[in-house]
Formats: sequence, structure tokens, C-alpha cells
Amino acid sequence: MTYFDETFRDIDAFYKKLTERMFRQMEEIDKAVQSGELQGKWDVKPINKPGVRGYVAQGRFQLGEPLKVPEHALNEPREPLTDTFEDKGHVKLYVELPGVDKDDIQLNITDTQAEIKAKNFYKTIDLPTKNVKFEEATANYKNGVLEVTIPKKRTVDEEKKRTIKIE
Repeated sequence: MTYFDETFRDIDAFYKKLTERMFRQMEEIDKAVQSGELQGKWDVKPINKPGVRGYVAQGRFQLGEPLKVPEHALNEPREPLTDTFEDKGHVKLYVELPGVDKDDIQLNITDTQAEIKAKNFYKTIDLPTKNVKFEEATANYKNGVLEVTIPKKRTVDEEKKRTIKIE
């Protein structure tokens, strides 16, 4: 007998025990549904075909105690998911604010940061460059996503540079 034979024998034994336990538990769930112990809409069907054995169970169940979020945690500001992109001419911010109305969003922009306040959401975002025209920023809100576009200032080199057509 090789090392691999022993390893696979152990894995096979574990799998058989796991399968037997799963089938016993599914039988208990099926009995509880049939007896009315499990309330709600349930559909439990055993599968017993050559080479295929198992259950298909649809319904609502819970393992352990339900998750209880403290009341104060529900009212604390959450940090929305954000993405920041910079290209040659703009800085773009994308802020996910699900379930927020456009009128409930407050957006403040300086030359270094953007601040977003909306219902239970709050975030300050450091801009990737200070070379922005924050007073010309625009914003759109659609499908729970705030898109902010901030134009960049032309650099000194770009302002002094001019291409001349040669005749």
C-alpha cells in the first residue's frame, strides 16, 4: 500500500460520513416540513437515480441565531464605495449611494478634496492632483451612482506651448 492509497482511503471515508450525515439531516428537514414544524413555503424533493443521489430543497431556513445589528450601528454614517480616475483632462469620481434621492446628496469640492454627504453615507476623497478647476466641477446622479467630473487646469507648459503650422 502506498501513501496515496492511505490518503485517498481517508478522504473516501470522510466523504461517506459527510454524505450520510447530510442525508440524515435532509430527511429530518423533509419530516419537519411534512409535519408542519417548519413553517413557510418549502419544497423538498429527494433524488435517487442510478449514480445520482441527493436532495433538492427550496425554502427559507436559518442556521443559528439571527444576526442582530445594534440599533446605533444602523444610524452611523457608512462609507460609500468609490472609484477615482484621472486622465489627461479630468478627474472623475464614482460614488455608490444606493437608495439615496438626488436631493439628499450634498457635494463639496475644494482643490484637494471632495466631500459627499447623503443620508447615512459620508466620505471625503483626496483628489489625485491639486491641478483641478474645482469651481467648474459637474455631477450627475443615476441609478444610485454619483458621477463627478472635475476639469484639470492646463499646466504651465501646456499654456505656453503652441503648435505653429509651417507653410
